[in-house]
Amino acid sequence: MWSKSSTNIKSILFFKANHFQYIVPILFLFTNLICQAQTAVTGRIIGSNGVGIEGVSVRIEDSKNGAVTDKDGFFKIQNTSKREHTLHITSIGYFSQKVKMKLSDSKPNHVTITLREDINSLDEVVIEEKKNSIQVERLPDVHDTYLIAGTKNEVLQLGGINANIAEKTGRQIFAKIPGVFVYDMDGSGNQINISTRGLDPHRSWEYNIRQNGVITNSDMYGYPASHYSPAMESIERIELVHGTASLQYGAQFGGMINYISKQADTTKAFTFETINSAGSYGLFSSYNAICGKIGKLKYSAYYQKRHSDGYRKNSKSDAQSQFASLSYELTKNLKVKAELGRSSYVYQIPGPLTDAMFAQDPRQSTRSRNYFNPDIYIPSIVLDWKISPSTKLRWTNSGVYGSRNSVLIDAFANVPDAIDPATNQYKPRQVDIDNFKSFTSELRLVHQYRIGGLNNFISGGIQVMKNNLRRRQLGKGTTGSDFDLSITNPVWGRDLHLKTNNIALFVENLLYITPKLTVTPGLRVENGATNMTGTITYYQPEALPDKIKHHFPLLGISSQYKFDADSRIYAGFSQAYRPIVLKDIIPGSVLEQVDKNLKDSKGYNLEAGINGKVGNIFSYDVSVFQMLYQNRMGTLAMKDDAGKDYILRTNTGNSMTKGVEIYAEYKPFSVQGINGRKTEFSVFTSTSYFDAYYIKGSSVLNNENLNTKGNKLEGVPTWITRNGLQFAHSTFFATIQYSYVSSLYSDALNTVEPSVNAAKGKVPSYGLWDFNGTLKFAERYNLKFGVNNILNKSYYTKRPTMYPGAGIWTSDGRSIVVSLGIKI
Repeated sequence: MWSKSSTNIKSILFFKANHFQYIVPILFLFTNLICQAQTAVTGRIIGSNGVGIEGVSVRIEDSKNGAVTDKDGFFKIQNTSKREHTLHITSIGYFSQKVKMKLSDSKPNHVTITLREDINSLDEVVIEEKKNSIQVERLPDVHDTYLIAGTKNEVLQLGGINANIAEKTGRQIFAKIPGVFVYDMDGSGNQINISTRGLDPHRSWEYNIRQNGVITNSDMYGYPASHYSPAMESIERIELVHGTASLQYGAQFGGMINYISKQADTTKAFTFETINSAGSYGLFSSYNAICGKIGKLKYSAYYQKRHSDGYRKNSKSDAQSQFASLSYELTKNLKVKAELGRSSYVYQIPGPLTDAMFAQDPRQSTRSRNYFNPDIYIPSIVLDWKISPSTKLRWTNSGVYGSRNSVLIDAFANVPDAIDPATNQYKPRQVDIDNFKSFTSELRLVHQYRIGGLNNFISGGIQVMKNNLRRRQLGKGTTGSDFDLSITNPVWGRDLHLKTNNIALFVENLLYITPKLTVTPGLRVENGATNMTGTITYYQPEALPDKIKHHFPLLGISSQYKFDADSRIYAGFSQAYRPIVLKDIIPGSVLEQVDKNLKDSKGYNLEAGINGKVGNIFSYDVSVFQMLYQNRMGTLAMKDDAGKDYILRTNTGNSMTKGVEIYAEYKPFSVQGINGRKTEFSVFTSTSYFDAYYIKGSSVLNNENLNTKGNKLEGVPTWITRNGLQFAHSTFFATIQYSYVSSLYSDALNTVEPSVNAAKGKVPSYGLWDFNGTLKFAERYNLKFGVNNILNKSYYTKRPTMYPGAGIWTSDGRSIVVSLGIKI
């Protein structure tokens, strides 16, 4: 039990967590001694996907002393007088295991054990204590209320990844997922912008983005970008399920990315963690978190703050994020969880460059008065009800509330932002504000039943969305240089409301034909509409599309054959669609018109692959895919009845993307010394090949419609490959990584030579070297060190045509980051 003085210490830690980076190390060491006074054996039982397993029996062999794991896989067994124990772990559907432990008075007696799924029968083995996996893992056939069998998916355990977590460096975090394209546009650390299979990476908006199963896309129908950006230090693992499983959670072409927060250690009433990082270009980040369990209440919370001056001139960032979670066990079978996440940052936008400017100095700036600021809240309440041993229900109510703000000079790179000699002032800036009010209620049920002696699963539910997006743009801002959203004229150039009401019904059935062969058919029906109202000062309201209907069924099927618990072949097909977003239906000027019969983009995902492991030496995943994307938005040059020219915004093209994705990891060297310390060496490759092209299309050049059939799809490189060498010895782990992205086109006409304003032109290929190392010491401490872009390569990833502005946006050069983590 804690003494009165130690309770005071814990109170200080709870109320002052966000100030701990300034308190001297003596406090950590003192609290560390108190924590080590505990005499219990604690641990966690996880599956091969890293998820805790509930209901596992853990007992000390040849005794009656034991425990059963809780919802998150944690257990606690009171110590006995013996100093050596063998833990016997059993659970239906998994291989039972025995783990030998030597208890220590100076170190915490905590063990993490991974159970393997048993396909045919139970077996018993003796294993070593397992650390965080550095290999890509897979989700089980049934994951929570989702049916995953037959789909391509990956699980990344961030605890086992050497990466620049503080700045969310995507090429390092997602290094082992083939085909991930990383788009740099918001300054390091502010946002992750990724895509797979040739899709648009802008704020990852081709995905259904979730945190702990809760949707975080700002408005799935009006503006599906994910502006919410939690601290990556708070994430335990990332689950990525590709598009063939989309019927269960949405119909996005990309699939689903689920960021799972670190779980509270339920064996303790209080745990504190702090991670502080510093690095090049004025980087400082401080993450502080608390968690624990008191009776039936489980809690966790964190506060994070980060500052960076940025690689380029005038590219300062100030970011913060907070998160709190409370989970209460009403009964053994009924639990409720409430969470609130928030993220916000202010990014000074340095402006686009022309090709000549980039060649002269890639760190220069063309803007000093441009700013971007998203401020997003994600509240949620989740009810989990285990109706029976074979039936589980989950009801999630959540929202996305907040704003996306910008104040800037919106012009090409070759148009300077200069002081007007007549007024001796800058030009007034443009103010744009989006307000999000997006509510989602999702009721899901999974039921297990038996046919022919085999377990089968059916999962279904209903998803209701009610969204209200208000967009105010072209506001006349100040002539100042600071971050200021005030306007000098109360009339907005655009003041629009986009309101969506949508209901989706979905059902999938996982059928075990044999214990190794499964087939999963599925159906999703979307029924809803999006209505637009408001004013555009330069346009007549009756000329705008005021209603877009979403009403169609989507079909899918997937199958897999398991050779063993770790190896399988899989294949799947699923229809997909992407709603028309608000930017598609807003005319840029009086010279544009919008088709009143716009259609949502639609198509399908088709994939097949094989993945598995050969012992502990080799792991692999090889897949092929084909994606049809119809009704792409574009423009056509037209003439009205009077012969006057205008530009029509409408559906203009269809595209096809085919590709191969390869992940392989080989561990040729693994030796355990007589002192029990293990030395390992491994290599990996994560490589993809894309063939993306238009099968139908048109684009305007000089007021003429040009056919784009057969042209390469813009923004899609042919090759993306990331390769690494990994070395581990005892508590030290290091990775050196080489990333290569081939050249790509920036427009549908496949323009090679850059335009004067840099809006068009080919994006050259680039290759980058990174190094990251982790050293764990004294059980509770870890030190991370990284050098990003070792050779200081000057490069850029895209030439955007929308935010943050047309032209070249320089990615970061060489930087160094050091992080110190302490957990008590």
